[in-house]
Amino acid sequence: MAEVLSQSQIDALLNAALSGEMSLDEKAEENAQTKYRKYDFYSPRKFTKDRIKMLNSIFENYTRMINNRINSMLHTNCEISVESVEEQRYYEFSNALTEGDVLTLSYLELKDKLEDSPVLVHLTTPLMLSMMDRMMGGEGEVDNEVSAEYSFTDLELELYQSIVQDLISVMGTSWESYINLQFLYKRIEVNPTLVQLIGLDETVVIVAIKIKFANCEGQLSVCLPAMMLTNIFAEINRENPGRKLSNEDYSTQIFDSLRDSDLEVVAVMGSTQLQLRDIYHLQQGDVINLSHPQNSPIYLKVGNQVWFNGRMGTYKKNMAVKVGETFYKAEQRSEHKDEN
Repeated sequence: MAEVLSQSQIDALLNAALSGEMSLDEKAEENAQTKYRKYDFYSPRKFTKDRIKMLNSIFENYTRMINNRINSMLHTNCEISVESVEEQRYYEFSNALTEGDVLTLSYLELKDKLEDSPVLVHLTTPLMLSMMDRMMGGEGEVDNEVSAEYSFTDLELELYQSIVQDLISVMGTSWESYINLQFLYKRIEVNPTLVQLIGLDETVVIVAIKIKFANCEGQLSVCLPAMMLTNIFAEINRENPGRKLSNEDYSTQIFDSLRDSDLEVVAVMGSTQLQLRDIYHLQQGDVINLSHPQNSPIYLKVGNQVWFNGRMGTYKKNMAVKVGETFYKAEQRSEHKDEN
């Protein structure tokens, strides 16, 4: 529906046109030149924004996992974050690779069956050289302008495999909130430009992860084939049809399961210390001074934690406590626990 202008807006537009501050012809020309993003019907998007957002959340979790592993492996601190999650054609990813790049292949095991298309992992050469240098006891000082023709030595390739195997081993763990997956390291390709691993026009999702050290930074790219992701999402929908339950629904279910639990509630009128000989000589009718004023509140404990205060009284000729304030915060409960 077109926007309806108020009378004041119409008057303002007319005054601006009459005063020469705005030309109606220029305004019409500007609207005619408005550019809109073209939709590619030849390669329609396979995944909705919700799916892309879900993948972003999964790999945010993955970055936290590999952050700890890299820090412990290299004995240094680094910053890792997801820069983008984009749906592309595979040729857009492969065209960015050079002859000197190394590409890692891993396969997804879903329901005890390996997917046909591999998951591809690529790390920029300067970043990998810096990580190798740290593994060998260096400071990770590497020239960021490494030649595109740089060729890894056999020793460097062994270190390369050791690093990527460790990174791939935890990739399935980041999916545990949705589904149980396992990514298996297969091999590395030294010259990926000569190997056609995925169809050039096949749809893939590229996850770009930025890894930053104090003296070096680079990118970890994960290429996920669309067919593999489609199978994963279908399995998630099949196994978890009710996954979209709100937090309130979960809270209700949890509360229902705990509703019939037995809990001991203790009313604490006061506390004092007595010597053993005084306790030994206590007789019926003796009075113990609790140093607790008659009209001051008493506290109710649930599971040895103070949850309420209240007043002593009677109810139907029985001793009773009228509940007053509820201590929802743990700090309040701890504070009153210390007082007792």
